[in-house]
Amino acid sequence: MKIVTIATSIMVLAITLFSSCTNMASKKIVKTDTTKKVLFVLTSHEDLGNTGKKTGFWLEEFSDPYYLLTDNSIAVTLASPKGGTPPMDPSSASENYQTEGTKRFGTDTKLKELLSNTVKLETINVADYDAVYYPGGHGPLWDLAEDKNSIAILEGFFNANKPIAVACHGPAIFKNTKKQDGTPLVKGLNVTGFSNSEETASGLAQVVPFLVENMLTENGAIYSKGADWTPHVVEDGALITGQNPASAKFVAEKLLNKLK
Repeated sequence: MKIVTIATSIMVLAITLFSSCTNMASKKIVKTDTTKKVLFVLTSHEDLGNTGKKTGFWLEEFSDPYYLLTDNSIAVTLASPKGGTPPMDPSSASENYQTEGTKRFGTDTKLKELLSNTVKLETINVADYDAVYYPGGHGPLWDLAEDKNSIAILEGFFNANKPIAVACHGPAIFKNTKKQDGTPLVKGLNVTGFSNSEETASGLAQVVPFLVENMLTENGAIYSKGADWTPHVVEDGALITGQNPASAKFVAEKLLNKLK
């Protein structure tokens, strides 16, 4: 009788263990997506004032930050006011402005395809992203500075204390943005952006609708700059701004550090 009882107990234990293992195996393993997501917002404006020339986003300010972030496993979504292919300033692709990033872009068919299918800003939900980045080029002075969807996105990121990174003419986007108390978003914040002296040297001070440096100062920002055409980046809380094209990759480095 004792042998039978022991055998029965062993059998019950085996069945219990088998059932437990089966239940564990049948449960779905839920993985949490920890990939950081950054929204890149590009201009849709291509006319350089009344000059008859074309503008758009500046390639170095797009390509160098894009590769730095994606090479570090950051997911990037490309967006623009009109969607589709955003205009690129033709000058930015010339030999005079080549970087490792622009050269890599030249043969990157996958990125070019992504760039031809940017999503419309009106479809963007701030909650879906961990940070936002605006490359410059003269285009943003005309459209993103006034675009209601861009303004809402920036105010959403700012109110959520999510990083906002901007390069060169990109700070034009702060022209009409507000804090919750109705004051300019950049008021009292340390920033930089394309300087008056750089705009004058580029020969476009009388062409652009406004000067980035002047606008930031008028909106109450604490503006600073480095030497013309040299890297200068300012970080104030969740806001990261770069002065010129050479500053873009350093803006991205600071953004990457925040995301990590």
